[in-house]
Amino acid sequence: MPAEIGAPAPAFSLRDPQKEIVSLDDFKGRKTLVVFIPFPFTGNCNDEACTLRDHLAELNDMDAGVVVINCDTPFANGAWSEQNGLEFPVLSDFWPHGEVAQAYGAFNEATGSANRITFVLDAEGIVREIIDSGSLAVVREYDAYVEALGKI
Repeated sequence: MPAEIGAPAPAFSLRDPQKEIVSLDDFKGRKTLVVFIPFPFTGNCNDEACTLRDHLAELNDMDAGVVVINCDTPFANGAWSEQNGLEFPVLSDFWPHGEVAQAYGAFNEATGSANRITFVLDAEGIVREIIDSGSLAVVREYDAYVEALGKI
């Protein structure tokens, strides 16, 4: 069953670029944006990640963390994170392929990637809002994150 507003977010334990395990429990205690992206090293994904990077201080002021999840490898995520100066976790849902994206209802069977969906969690890990661009080609607006976090 996909993630739903008002329900606990599905648990995950995924590898970061250093191959360390990062879990949903690591984010408890503060609001969190669980940001699924389709493909690192592409224009829209770069734009979205860099927008989050550029607003990280504002998000921290709102007591909100960011974690990006995609279906690429930890190695590729590490290169992408370094290239873009990302200071938040970028996690690999590569194997079993897309298992976490599937648990959230964010997996795109046609492309084998995550859809462009963000789950806004409260400090207890409850889904409070789902921001879905509706298309791999359409970026999510940063203001939607600010609005959703402001309601928590």
